[in-house]
Amino acid sequence: MNIYQQVIALPEKPRGFHLITREVVQALPAMANITTGFCQVFIQHTSASLTINENADPTVRIDFETFFNKTVRENDPDYKHDYEGADDMPAHLKASVLGCSVMIPIRKGQLALGTWQGIYLCEHRNQGGSRKLVITAWGQ
Repeated sequence: MNIYQQVIALPEKPRGFHLITREVVQALPAMANITTGFCQVFIQHTSASLTINENADPTVRIDFETFFNKTVRENDPDYKHDYEGADDMPAHLKASVLGCSVMIPIRKGQLALGTWQGIYLCEHRNQGGSRKLVITAWGQ
């Protein structure tokens, strides 16, 4: 079994849901050596998250942002953790709901995503800064 790992820093992105599939694949060219295996993408932050969803119609990503903003509202007076602004605690909650990693099968050296699937960076902060990802691929 082979194991490959790369840490990358994504440039700062505006709040919202962003396709990052291309960046993940480009960061780990050694994945082409794996016939059958897995790729895990892990984000090293508590106010951004990862998920897999629609990669073709950008309105899906806009609707994701709308849904999460309605579901986890800012300026809730019951939040105690607000040191970094009104988007701070909501960002932590959104990140916990969506999660800090995704796992994707590798088949014939490529991510085995469905036709309409892509990896999203979910930026929950107004100014989140650069985001670090640990990308690990393993298999035979």
